[in-house]
Amino acid sequence: MSSQKHATLRYTAMRLGIFVVCLAVVWALAFFRIIPLGVGSSNAVWLLLLAVVISAPLSFVLLRKQRDAMSEQIVDKVERQKQRLAANRSQEDGLL
Repeated sequence: MSSQKHATLRYTAMRLGIFVVCLAVVWALAFFRIIPLGVGSSNAVWLLLLAVVISAPLSFVLLRKQRDAMSEQIVDKVERQKQRLAANRSQEDGLL
């Protein structure tokens, strides 16, 4: 249960980590002029967009297990909320 308790936080941190690693790699490639730096002052935007484009499919593939755990956590929470709402409604119906 404890491994699923912080599944959303773990997934988000790992996703951010993959993005930061991709940004560092893209920055290094641009620093050594292996990839183009961009046009004019667009260097930062170009590097950020390239890092996003690279990190998205990597996250999709590499974080499958964490994404499934996060999904289970969210579904469990929604189910508990539905049960609590149904219990509250049945109590209100009993009062009328």
